[in-house]
Amino acid sequence: MNISGTSLPAVSGSGQGSELYSAALSKKQQLADGAAALALIEGAAQSSSAQTPGKSVTASLGNNVNIYV
Repeated sequence: MNISGTSLPAVSGSGQGSELYSAALSKKQQLADGAAALALIEGAAQSSSAQTPGKSVTASLGNNVNIYV
């Protein structure tokens, strides 16, 4: 995790500065989360396309379900 204040606004003495700082941190975290989610989705798409298709099943498999109450 990289913590740097280079892209964050300067905090002034007022309460508005801390709100701005908090909003900037929140936006930066959301962008990082979005990038991580996209990487996860792309990785899942690549691994699913590389998998071999499963064996074909017979048409009668799973058609009869016995339920006793």
